[in-house]
Amino acid sequence: MSTTPWQKAEVPGPKRGLPLHRSETLISLLNNSKNPLLIIGHKAAEIDLGSRKFIDYLIELARGRTIPVVATAHTIKELTNRGFQNASSMPLMDIANRLRDTEWRGLDGTGAYDLVLFAGFPYYMEWLVFSGLKHMSSKLKTISLDGQYQPNASWSIQNVSPSELKEFFVNLLEKMGEM
Repeated sequence: MSTTPWQKAEVPGPKRGLPLHRSETLISLLNNSKNPLLIIGHKAAEIDLGSRKFIDYLIELARGRTIPVVATAHTIKELTNRGFQNASSMPLMDIANRLRDTEWRGLDGTGAYDLVLFAGFPYYMEWLVFSGLKHMSSKLKTISLDGQYQPNASWSIQNVSPSELKEFFVNLLEKMGEM
């Protein structure tokens, strides 16, 4: 496990994301959030974590905490094929622009999001989105769940292997069930 950015020659600046070492930290962040959002990209359906895909763990997380979901690209089809109907579809750059807009009231019109979780995107795309949100939306906390450290996110799972990522999510979902 390390917190070395995967993208070389890019400097995140003096403000770097905190590593998520334990699932309890993520649970605490979710508990303290008034209006979280989960954004899922196409790679979540491709990442194999043993007997299940990454997207399956993300669906359980969204269901367990009743987190609204935005699916990008064709990911909406993957979600509906797995029986998850409570998702909106929007391009990544569009949702990123809306998140930095202080006037946007969210997908349901109830208010701005205070915590946004990202998973299933190419590393360089997340890097750009997190960089923009870090500099343009001071009240928004961001979390990268991909297992590749994102220094521009507020919080990020460290660089971990697929088996370690699976272990993190199994532990997370077990602890969520206990609460």
